[in-house]
Formats: sequence, structure tokens, C-alpha cells
Amino acid sequence: MSDTKAQSLVADEMIKVNDFILSQLHSDIVLINQIGHHIINGGGKRLRPMLVLIASKAVGYEGSKHIDIAAIIEFIHTATLLHDDVIDHSDQRRNQETANAVWGNAVSVLVGDFLYSRAFEMMVAVQQMRVMDILSHATNRIAEGEVLQLMNCNDPDITEQQYVEVIVRKTATLFKAGTRLAAVIADADAETEKALADYGMELGIAFQIIDDALDYSDNDIGKNIGDDLDEGKPTLPLIRAMQTAPDDQAAVIRNAIENGGREHIEAVTRAIESSDAIAYTTQVAIEHSQKAIKALEALPPSPYRDALAELADFSVHRAC
Repeated sequence: MSDTKAQSLVADEMIKVNDFILSQLHSDIVLINQIGHHIINGGGKRLRPMLVLIASKAVGYEGSKHIDIAAIIEFIHTATLLHDDVIDHSDQRRNQETANAVWGNAVSVLVGDFLYSRAFEMMVAVQQMRVMDILSHATNRIAEGEVLQLMNCNDPDITEQQYVEVIVRKTATLFKAGTRLAAVIADADAETEKALADYGMELGIAFQIIDDALDYSDNDIGKNIGDDLDEGKPTLPLIRAMQTAPDDQAAVIRNAIENGGREHIEAVTRAIESSDAIAYTTQVAIEHSQKAIKALEALPPSPYRDALAELADFSVHRAC
């Protein structure tokens, strides 16, 4: 099953999510509307809200709160993108100009803040304290992850464990919150809630690790090759290459991380290609993906459970 087939299972509900997102984007401040629509409509597969919808169906939920939760998750994710692009000085995402490249950094940060605050208004409207508790905690963890990643930049001595900790906080936490909340709104038992939380966490880790591997290959996800290196981010392909490449190549990678920039991208890419860095990185992602699939055994068999499993597999075999 591809992500497209998974989308077909909840296609009608995704339309409701998109309509709800657009309605909640409305502001009487024209610039907020412009930037909000720019990034919300800027492509992407809406993976996070889709996971909320499918997970909800996998545990038999029949209400409408999953539409709200899916939209809230997308608002939080979109706010992080706006802030990320400012921090990373990015000028392209999903093959289009970033909001900060078009409107400037200050406006992008403030609109990101608007999306966060609107997400909290939407949480309150759900009128379920556990939803507020889980999402507010997740948002706080994401912010911690952002700071932790910034602290790790330009440090070639970051370990694989430290690298994964950033991913857990910055990326996987939101996946976990979304799938966990599917169980919460369905009043599922504790075992089911834990299973979906574990699934989301492991999927989120796998997804980001593969995303980092794609930074050093031709890809169709709208990333420029070497974006992470330009920002001095010590991602797993670089960490592994430094461990296994000859000393002279490891020194090049080390220097590139410390100073950032793309001046050494060709040498770094050669070092990565001559080592097992990409194969190792991919294998680590696959292991997390398999843990995600294993967690789903606590759910009853259904096409929706199958879709969740196959999305976990697809996440580590994306076209690149």
C-alpha cells in the first residue's frame, strides 16, 4: 500500500479536515491569511493528520473529534515549519519559496505564533482535558527539541544517542500525540492507547531519520542536497561516516559540521558514499519502522490497521 492508497481510506474525512483548516486560518489581518494559505496549501501529503484519521478508524471511533484533532496537529506542525525555516535560513520547502523568503523572518515568526495560539483555541473547543494535556505537553517537548537541535549545531562530537533525542522531541513527539489521541477520543483501553502512542513515536523517528538520509541524495521531496550540512547539523549519515570513513575524510566532515556551509558538500558526499553511512542510517530507520508495526499487534485486525503498518513501511522506502 502506498500513501495514496492509505489516503483513499479516509479521503472524505481528509476533505473535512482541509475545510476545517481553511476555516480556522481565517483572520481579519490579511497578511496572516496570505501566509497561512501559502504554507498550508504548499504541498505535502498531510501525513500527520492522515495518521490521526486512520488510527481513529483502527480503534472504531465513530464521532467527529478526530477531524478537529487532525487539524490541530497540522496547525502545530505548520507553526514549527514557519519557525524552522527562519532558524535554518531556508528559502525553499516542498519546491516552493518559504514564507520567510517571501515576507521576511519577523512576519513568519509571528504568523507561526498565530498558528500555535489558534491551535490552542481549537484544543479548548474539543472540551476534553486529556486532549489539552497531551497536546500542550507535546508542544512544549517540540520547543525543547528545537532548542536542543540548535545547541547541537556545529558540534561534530554529537553522539547517535543525542541525535535521536532531538528527533524524539522535535519530530516524533507530534506523531505520537496524534496517534495516541485517536485512542483517547475513542475511550480505548490503556493497552490500546500505549500501542498507538508507541506506533506514532517509532514511526516519527523512522520518518525523520530517512528524511536526514535524503539530504544527501537526489530526491523529490523539495529538499536541496546539503541543506543540513549548510546549517551545521550533525545528522546520522554524518555521524556514521565520521566513525567509518578514513581519517582524512572524517576530518573533512568534521570541519564541515563545525563551519557549516556548502563549500565541502562534494567531498562530504563522497565520504558518505564511500562509507556505509546511508545503508546504516536506512537500517536504523527500518528498525524503528518495524517497532512501529509490532506495536500495532495490540489493535484488532482491519484495513485501517493494515494501512498504519504499511505507512510505517512506506515511510522508510520513500522515493529518493
